[in-house]
Amino acid sequence: MSILDKLFGESDTPRDHPAKPDAPMKKVLDELASLNPKPIETLSPEEARRQPTPTDAVKSLLRKAGKDPADDLGVKTTDITIPGAAGPLQARIYKPHAHSEDKLHPVVVYFHGGGFVIADLDVYDGGPRGVSKMADVIVVSVHYRQAPEQFPAAHDDALAAYRWVLDNAQSFHGDPQKVAVMGESAGGNLPSSVSLMARDAGLPAPVHQVLVYPVAGVDMDNASYVENATAKPLNKPMMQWFVKHIFENEGDAQDPRINLVENADLIGLPSSTVICAEIDPLRSEGELLAEKLEQAGVDVRQKTFHGSTHEFFGMAQVLPDAMAAQTFAAHELKRAFGTAILPI
Repeated sequence: MSILDKLFGESDTPRDHPAKPDAPMKKVLDELASLNPKPIETLSPEEARRQPTPTDAVKSLLRKAGKDPADDLGVKTTDITIPGAAGPLQARIYKPHAHSEDKLHPVVVYFHGGGFVIADLDVYDGGPRGVSKMADVIVVSVHYRQAPEQFPAAHDDALAAYRWVLDNAQSFHGDPQKVAVMGESAGGNLPSSVSLMARDAGLPAPVHQVLVYPVAGVDMDNASYVENATAKPLNKPMMQWFVKHIFENEGDAQDPRINLVENADLIGLPSSTVICAEIDPLRSEGELLAEKLEQAGVDVRQKTFHGSTHEFFGMAQVLPDAMAAQTFAAHELKRAFGTAILPI
């Protein structure tokens, strides 16, 4: 039995009783519900982008606890604009305050979530900020074109952003020889897509990829979709809504950059870390992607966090599981970059 088999446990079959969020996660979900967000699937993309988010719920909990939601946690940011595949893209550079500027530092190119339709760099601030601090790296979080722009607009922008970082890393004291890719949800799909496109285009490969509850397949009848059909903050109707806005036709979703678990040739991809949430429609395809990567000869570490939901990763200020997940990701990045401190 492989390490992945041990981590996954039982076969991918729906459970009779869906998992329940643990106490800290439930507190976030209750706070989000108190903000009265409307169901995303009933809205236009423009309306959906104005709805309260899980990040808003975290900020509300921090304020109630007497903490400052704007605390930079020891990481400074600089907003910049970089060239995309069809125009300029917003990007944000994260650097630990303690970083010296007399040497080059590893870089992580980070892609936010939102189904390729909603969300932005502000909604997904917790993940890149935490990774920058805990892995002691520069993070470049990049926006990309969203609906009404359709596939493969975001993927083309992601590759353009990766190219830009390779070419310009030294301008912000980054090491162009140590560039990894990372993302959450829809943005968790983009690192593997960038790795595939870089491989096929003859570009330098990312040193590592971190995939956080990634979009990796098209099967909306698998175990985790059945279990979490009505889950919060992500459920099956929302995923169907995202698909409707992103793809011109069903055939586009079979592209290997989207349907990674069935149609992509994963041989030669960089070492990978895959992080999943138990209460998430995307859990099964994320776990399956880790299996497929291992079968393709890729060095993989995978962990599913029980009692946590989609979007938990950036909530380290209020969720122990998020802190643990960020610690896991940071360790694997340090291992890939060769910057981990090994015991003597």
